[in-house]
Amino acid sequence: MIKKKFSFTCDKLLSHQQLACCDCYCGIPHQGKNVLIYSNKKTQQKPLLLTGHHGDISAMTFGKRSSPVTLCSASSDYIIIWDIEACQKRTEDGKLAAGTVIGTLLGNVVHLSFCSDDELIAVCSGTTIYVLNSKKQEVICTLNGHLGFLTSAEFCPWNTNILVSTSEDRTFKVWDLKTGAVFYQSFVLGGSPLRSVLFLEEEEQLITGSADGQVWCFSFDDDHKCHLGKKMDLQKMEKRYEMRQETHPQDVAEQSVANKVEISKPVIQMASCGSFAEIQFGQEIDNSWFCVGSSDGLYVVELATSELLTVLYFKDNPTLNIAMAGSWSIYVGSDKSMVVLVSSLFTPCVVLLELCLSNLQRTGEEGGGGFSVFPSSPPLLESPLNAELKRKEPSHPKRKGGIKEKPLVFHSKVKSSGYNTTPRMTMFSAQTNAQKRTSPKKSIKHLGLLHRNYPENSAAPTEPRTALKIANKQVSCLQYSGDGKKILCGLGDRSVLLYNSCLTGGPTAYIGHDKPVTSVSWSLCRQWWLSAAEDLSLRIWAKSYSEPAIILGDTMFSKPIRGAQFYYLDKFLVLTSGPSLYLYLYNVDLTRDDVKRYKHRSIIKLASCITPSASDITALSAVNDFLSYIVLVSCSDRSIQVLDMNKGAVGSVLHDAHSRAIHCITQNKGSTFTSQAPESYNLFLTSAVTDGVKMWDLRTMRCVRRYENHVNLCHACSSTFSPCGRFIASGSEDKCAYVYDIRASTYLHKLQRHSDTVLSVAFNPAKPELLTGTLDGKLRLFQSSTGSHLSHDTSAAVHCISKVTA
Repeated sequence: MIKKKFSFTCDKLLSHQQLACCDCYCGIPHQGKNVLIYSNKKTQQKPLLLTGHHGDISAMTFGKRSSPVTLCSASSDYIIIWDIEACQKRTEDGKLAAGTVIGTLLGNVVHLSFCSDDELIAVCSGTTIYVLNSKKQEVICTLNGHLGFLTSAEFCPWNTNILVSTSEDRTFKVWDLKTGAVFYQSFVLGGSPLRSVLFLEEEEQLITGSADGQVWCFSFDDDHKCHLGKKMDLQKMEKRYEMRQETHPQDVAEQSVANKVEISKPVIQMASCGSFAEIQFGQEIDNSWFCVGSSDGLYVVELATSELLTVLYFKDNPTLNIAMAGSWSIYVGSDKSMVVLVSSLFTPCVVLLELCLSNLQRTGEEGGGGFSVFPSSPPLLESPLNAELKRKEPSHPKRKGGIKEKPLVFHSKVKSSGYNTTPRMTMFSAQTNAQKRTSPKKSIKHLGLLHRNYPENSAAPTEPRTALKIANKQVSCLQYSGDGKKILCGLGDRSVLLYNSCLTGGPTAYIGHDKPVTSVSWSLCRQWWLSAAEDLSLRIWAKSYSEPAIILGDTMFSKPIRGAQFYYLDKFLVLTSGPSLYLYLYNVDLTRDDVKRYKHRSIIKLASCITPSASDITALSAVNDFLSYIVLVSCSDRSIQVLDMNKGAVGSVLHDAHSRAIHCITQNKGSTFTSQAPESYNLFLTSAVTDGVKMWDLRTMRCVRRYENHVNLCHACSSTFSPCGRFIASGSEDKCAYVYDIRASTYLHKLQRHSDTVLSVAFNPAKPELLTGTLDGKLRLFQSSTGSHLSHDTSAAVHCISKVTA
């Protein structure tokens, strides 16, 4: 993977000096005032000597174009441009290599940078940036504004009129070269100086790193305003990477304390590794990598997940003759090959390395083979999913004869004899002007409009439509019914409210819990639904009944129910309490004896109990819309457990999925009104406090993308997929809801003007709508800006359900 091309011993330390490296050549200062140009392909060839500076060379860089190869070198007296091929030809002819002076007496230059067409060059000296013409001695503009010494400056690759600079004042600035004004000035990013800056052209993003190993990624908008997309820490990423390499995380922690000394990881230099095609979400997606040159090695980072793909340590390659790096110069070729020039921090040594990025493989992924949310074989004979509920047939003793006695009070209705009514005096008369009566089917219009098919290409729902105050405490959970007509709201005041999806009309209130409601779930048939609360109880409610049909409680569970829902096409009820997952068979019977009305005829029976680990389960997710053996749970030890309900055992474990315990896990379940690629149903989301939202692929058992724009520091903010599978919504503590494009890590829309923290989010499965619930008990409904054909018909959902349950 890494190959040493050659090593060169200098006459002095070059630990904090900008070196030059490109595809064919590398430049090294020699005797202070001269430059040696080595060929990367013919390392044994005699180097080209460039002379012309009177002071010590402090910085150098190659141009962006491959032909002609241009080098710029800087000292306190001159800024010189060299045409390498022309200089070689002059040397071969016996002449002295000569360059073009484009600047004089600009001070102590610490950084040089060419624009994309090599027409301009930025010179960083002290607190001033000089933009020079690379063809002649001309200062295009002079930029001042930083409070500390400059450390780097780079031209925007897609707009050469924009320059970004970093400084020891811990900020970066975006400059307009036409006017010399500042487009954008960042806030103070951290406690250490910023060292380098990098543009990602395909994503139009800006990345900057500091001397203490912090990396910030900003989105670069058309108005040149930068929005923070994510923040990364090299040390934390390294720890997660090491945990993935080992099978026993506890052993790694003990070993890291005993045998490892933590060192600072300054971001000395960064380079884009380009995009690598990968099949995700049923289509080819480009995942961007970038590398970070630090003091102890080279770190390759996947931008989508903010995780390390690999680390190339100097200590693992003792032949490199470098223990700690002082400066880096990185060049990435079009064929994914990388040429790196590294100087030692403590010794006067420079090493040229060659790497092949195509050989980099993601290592340390746990779980072995992946899983699929769709079953590939029938259930096993001993599978818990084959359990059946034995129903008792009512026994009626046979009588030998006689008249059957019936209670007097509870007899069937008897028609009145009519003695107390007024005699009918009016004879029959025909009605000739009768109005045509309206068909009762049109009363459906009061339940809200539905799409015949969910508009796959509709925009994300961002336009506010309705705002409603429903309680004085938090909206803990939300869920739409399968047809999109009804919405359940679990509240912190111990009640559950049932609304029409358009939030018109009064709600139906269901009361019975003694503590805040934590979970609500609709059945597939939409005839009943359940609620679970902090009072260690679960209740199943039937439509149009104010009393629960089934109650699970009465010291059945020792800890609160953290997740509960219907499962396996309504056959089972799955819930979690403490470290265990319970699978119940049930039968809802709403008929009652007229005499013993207090006696419920509904039945519930425990079919299986699985305890995946000793840690308490914090969240649960399972698919009920189609048959699936997979149930996902998250535990307080920050792990994700993949349960194979066909075997009744743990199928795989993902350790340390987040830095904190996961409070929300949700799968991409789609909708009966739309369809997605089969691979998309294997995606699921996890949310954790201070660690954002991660998207995982069940097939590979690894994180494929990370979303961190929203604020989640203490509350359990939920996240969910849209029915079309193109968007992700997440609650946030900054009184906003965030909508992400599933293919990008930065947010697509920020839904503002909420009155408090947004805890719950839910997409309507039948039409492009988003409902949010806040900490102060308010609902807000958002619709899509793009219109599409609407219909009252719900036969599509009914047909799909009947086909699945058949």
